[in-house]
Amino acid sequence: MDTPTWFPDELAHAGQEHLDPDYVPGFDRKSATDPSEDLAPLLERGLNETQTLVDLGAGTGTFALAAAPRCQRVIAVDVSPQMLALMREKADAQGITNIDYVQRGFLSYEHQGEPADVVYSRHALHHLPDFWKVIALNRIARILKPGGIFFLRDLDFSFEPDVAEQTIETWLAGAAASPDVGWTRPELEEHVRDEHSTFSWLLEPMLERSGFEIVDVQHGGGIYAAYTCVRR
Repeated sequence: MDTPTWFPDELAHAGQEHLDPDYVPGFDRKSATDPSEDLAPLLERGLNETQTLVDLGAGTGTFALAAAPRCQRVIAVDVSPQMLALMREKADAQGITNIDYVQRGFLSYEHQGEPADVVYSRHALHHLPDFWKVIALNRIARILKPGGIFFLRDLDFSFEPDVAEQTIETWLAGAAASPDVGWTRPELEEHVRDEHSTFSWLLEPMLERSGFEIVDVQHGGGIYAAYTCVRR
């Protein structure tokens, strides 16, 4: 199905730097995380070698590569061809062969075959404004089988609006000194100013209205959250 012309350009929302082959290795370095923290709750809820997992906004593949040995199939979806290319290189080096690479986004990915058992997304949904978040979440619900798991980790503001300036300034004070080792203050300021992280008390009704039951939520510092949701 062709994407309507009034849909946003998801690559533009993600940032044109994701097309820069010189930028992507640095992004891979400084965005490195321990995927076991997100993999553990999925394994506890039954993720196994018979199942299909869709990773939306897969980036350079930190989670997809960790999940692949525990699944039958991983579908890694990202708008950036350079990120997908680096992920494929890493998978080839590790001998991982059960990842499908799809250059699409939340609003353009079309799932093929049986419904997925798990959808995972980390630090990607914030690229969409709230209207489009809801459209994306509805599309995710249609990807999943009933009872399937959606795990969402993102920048998600759980503080009250009247302490926004204080909370954001505290967060910015902990930024990395150099872009070689992490996200710097100017980069984090750009996120707050130009991207679309929202309040938890707005995001949670979006999830529920889209057909999910939130079965667990973990907040961190008023800035981050991880949601484990079940598709009703």
